[in-house]
Amino acid sequence: MKQRCEWAHGSELEREYHDKEWGVPVHDDTKLFEFLILEGVQAGLSWSTILKKRQGYIRAYDGFDARKIACYDTKKIKELLSSPGIIRNRLKVQASIANARGYLDVQEEFGSFDAYIWHFVDGKPKVNRWQTLKQIPDKTRDSEAMSKELKKRGFKFVGPTICYAFMQATGMVNDHTLDCFRYHEINEFPRGKPQGIHE
Repeated sequence: MKQRCEWAHGSELEREYHDKEWGVPVHDDTKLFEFLILEGVQAGLSWSTILKKRQGYIRAYDGFDARKIACYDTKKIKELLSSPGIIRNRLKVQASIANARGYLDVQEEFGSFDAYIWHFVDGKPKVNRWQTLKQIPDKTRDSEAMSKELKKRGFKFVGPTICYAFMQATGMVNDHTLDCFRYHEINEFPRGKPQGIHE
């Protein structure tokens, strides 16, 4: 039986996400944007809740096409707030639109969102050596710096804790515990190149 991180012993959906995605370095702009939105809407909720609604978000948010999301109007917001496929929270929906606009601005300024967001870890994953779930911090100096800069750029729902969860999800840090089978697998990936389902 494979040894996994303690948090991944719940549903099959959580295990699959843990085994295939969590901690894998992501460099695709659209996928990075997707995680930024999903981590933001998770605020106050469990990640398992978001995973269950992930396909609903993909459908409702036009496949996380930031150009389309940035143009959502009052009519579209009303439509989203009546959709059972997503978290029907007006502030979070409005934040997604603001974040799409901020994301597009960053792309224009830096050439890609990937180039911008990875500079917070100097372009390569930070490899931690945690033995237990309790040792893993919920924010770091890097996530605080990311949060501060994103907020200056008009992004919403990007506090230091949300930013750290985003960093963990996109492989900017490897926070699998040492006894987890994915810890070593991820460390063996070529640095700077997405792997797994992102190939």
